[in-house]
Amino acid sequence: MSRTYCLVLGCFLLLASSFRTGAQEAEPHIHVIVDMVQLNVAVTDSKGDYVTGLRPQDFLIAEDGIQQKIATFAEGNEPTRKVVDIAPTDGSGAATAKASGADPGTLGSLVAGADVFILFDTSNYMYRGFVFAQDAIADFVRSLETADKVAFYSYSRNLLRATPLTSDRSQLLRGVRTTVAGDDAALYNCLLLTLKDAAKFTGRKVIVVFSNGPDNASMVPPEDVAELAQSTGIPVYMISTQQAKLEPVSTTVFERMTAATGGKAYFAKTWRDERRAFASIRDDLAHLYAVSYYPQSNPNLGWRAITVKLVGERLKNYHIRTRDGYRPQPARFSASGAPGPASESDPN
Repeated sequence: MSRTYCLVLGCFLLLASSFRTGAQEAEPHIHVIVDMVQLNVAVTDSKGDYVTGLRPQDFLIAEDGIQQKIATFAEGNEPTRKVVDIAPTDGSGAATAKASGADPGTLGSLVAGADVFILFDTSNYMYRGFVFAQDAIADFVRSLETADKVAFYSYSRNLLRATPLTSDRSQLLRGVRTTVAGDDAALYNCLLLTLKDAAKFTGRKVIVVFSNGPDNASMVPPEDVAELAQSTGIPVYMISTQQAKLEPVSTTVFERMTAATGGKAYFAKTWRDERRAFASIRDDLAHLYAVSYYPQSNPNLGWRAITVKLVGERLKNYHIRTRDGYRPQPARFSASGAPGPASESDPN
């Protein structure tokens, strides 16, 4: 083999190696970004009454069996507070919080209240009792004195963002009063879009849906909607009329979706029941514990199970309602490490 041939072959291999290395460096990578995990936790006794006065050290949170350290905490409508430190449980299962100079285990206010997104069914299922439903929603809007902001959306085949998130109650009421009944019902499409809107805002969020019947026009399955609600930490409350009870599938979907996200489902026989359901949701929001944590190192990139327990003998018989898990959301990064552009389209 001649020296000239060897030299040419070596240059070719070196050049090919550099191309391969450059391609690997330029190739974008998929990273999973897990931000603070927010839980809305309802605690009730055997009679169904809310349990108040609990503190961060009363809660034990695990993700895939890995114990988590609480980062922020709030009860009801009080301001969210940063938790300085919570020591791991000892052999007896009791947890202790280090004093911060103010309340034990907490320091500093962050934000109060929650943002509420109302989604109103204006499909042709709503021809009967439409005005009564508007009245119930209007009363609910007026009663949300401690909510930071409220948004009012309506849906039939498409989503109408009648009133974007605002603290102006009069603007919200105008949005409620100007809705009209319309086309087929694409509940799951429109709920998915509402969840995506709500997820863009920081802090606590909840979605309250008023639906008069089953979905007959959506392209996305309810399971996908429920998973997004769980993964974004947004409880979904549903109020439906007796019409939904005529559809066993819809009833099951409503109950499963709300339970999985930490919300509730209500089936109202009369307009008085509708008002009572809205009052119950308002009461629930006023008694939720807002607990958050930054996940400990976890190799699981799929579904992560969340368990919340109360610590101590006196609390063991209380009931807990919250979401049962989430899936970390993937984000594409370029070779430089900067987030790449994300695109979103409406389901249709």
